[in-house]
Amino acid sequence: MTALRGLAWLLVFQSMGELLSRGFSLPFPGPVIGMVLLLIGLRSELVRGPVSVCADFLLSHLSLLFVPVGVGVMTHLSLVSEYGARILLALVVSTLAGLLVTVLTLHLLRDSGDTAPGESPDA
Repeated sequence: MTALRGLAWLLVFQSMGELLSRGFSLPFPGPVIGMVLLLIGLRSELVRGPVSVCADFLLSHLSLLFVPVGVGVMTHLSLVSEYGARILLALVVSTLAGLLVTVLTLHLLRDSGDTAPGESPDA
């Protein structure tokens, strides 16, 4: 029963995010707004307890959530065989681009805290 209450909380926060996103024509997707609201809501034990039980249940059955994706791939296998190389290339390039941006950002942030050579950090 607690897991159902947790699922209800998750659906409430997602619905509130959708309503805010569509109602105010916000540039953010409803689920993202719902996740931010959920993050705020998790400060309350009224929300945190049931959502934790629901999350444990969903994580224990996570492999079942991949079945629809597998069926979709099998259904559209002709498209995957036709465009598979392009999809793989797009995945590799976008992953490398994301990694490169992350590395450069970390280097810039790390270097911005450095002091000039010969200068003490207390100056």
